[in-house]
Amino acid sequence: MKPVTGGTALVVFCVVVSGAIAEEVSGREAFVPCRACHSLERNAGVMAGPSLSGLIGRAVGGDPQFQYSPVLRKAKDAGQVWTIRRLEEFLADPEGMFPGMWMSYPGIRDANERAALTQYIVSAGD
Repeated sequence: MKPVTGGTALVVFCVVVSGAIAEEVSGREAFVPCRACHSLERNAGVMAGPSLSGLIGRAVGGDPQFQYSPVLRKAKDAGQVWTIRRLEEFLADPEGMFPGMWMSYPGIRDANERAALTQYIVSAGD
């Protein structure tokens, strides 16, 4: 087995870092249509959709500054909480998860794009 040289380690490091940056850019790009209604800032003010800041761990329908559709209020009353898995499933088929909600969004079919968007929301919205 050959020892790892400085040049090899640098190449490996650059590949890993560039992959992480590419995922972030992809998540940021996937979030562009979401920006029309949502913010990742806590005190974003009134928007068409709730702030997504601190979403993971929050009750579904749990932003007190937003008036949710009945189906999301019902999910909150049932004790549903946003997890990474629930967010990814929601992004795949929002209407399937919460039939009758007011948000009109078809979902993201591509699993990689969905994962990148989820990671972006989780990391940028804290």
